[in-house]
Amino acid sequence: MARELKFYRKKGCFFCKNNVEPSYKDVDALRRLTTERGKIISRTKTGTCASHQRKLAMAIKRARILALLPFVPKI
Repeated sequence: MARELKFYRKKGCFFCKNNVEPSYKDVDALRRLTTERGKIISRTKTGTCASHQRKLAMAIKRARILALLPFVPKI
């Protein structure tokens, strides 16, 4: 039995396309890049490049500390 190979089209980085940097102040954009449980979505699913994913993670963590984003959702 041969394994089927799945080919995925690589998504372009949202931040590179729009020439913007991730910011902790842009809560709506950060909310789109987290799950409903509050976890940061991986770059394979979002399509962000490595440098912007690192900046995005720092922005999300800063927004959590400033209480702009929740650490854990309310149950």
